[in-house]
Amino acid sequence: MGERRVQRGAQFTLVTEPVSLPNGRRVDLDFVEHPGAAAVVPFLGADEILMIRQYRFVTGGEIYEIPAGKLDPGEAPEACAARELVEETGYRAGRIQRLGSIWTSPGFTNEIIHLYAAFDLEKAEQQLEPDEIIELVPMSLTQALSLTRECEVFDAKTAIALMWAADQFQGG
Repeated sequence: MGERRVQRGAQFTLVTEPVSLPNGRRVDLDFVEHPGAAAVVPFLGADEILMIRQYRFVTGGEIYEIPAGKLDPGEAPEACAARELVEETGYRAGRIQRLGSIWTSPGFTNEIIHLYAAFDLEKAEQQLEPDEIIELVPMSLTQALSLTRECEVFDAKTAIALMWAADQFQGG
């Protein structure tokens, strides 16, 4: 294919690559190479979930999210979701169910986030990373969906996961 220029950062890699488009045109395209991620909606009860309020530097403050994180090399998405649940909330799932997967922003990254719901939670030990400032916020799934409609939940993976979880599990 030709030259590939790469800039590696602490977490991600920026790639510029010459590409032949389906119409025959050749262009240089930039994208962020990402290993993928997993996110999980933790169910405390039939209509009660555990959201997190997390400080995010790029947003300029705190946002509501569900627990999520990057896949480690060779890690299965479901294992990543289970690991991130424990690390960020201090709860371990007895059962995890797949909701689906999304491209986060296919215009500039190849990141795919795998979405899950977690049930039968048991208390474990929270293990925050040095850059994580997280507050646990239990609420009903109904309230979380309302916050999404009111643009209080501004994070796309969270909004989609909440909607898919409501479609599959609301009411029991």
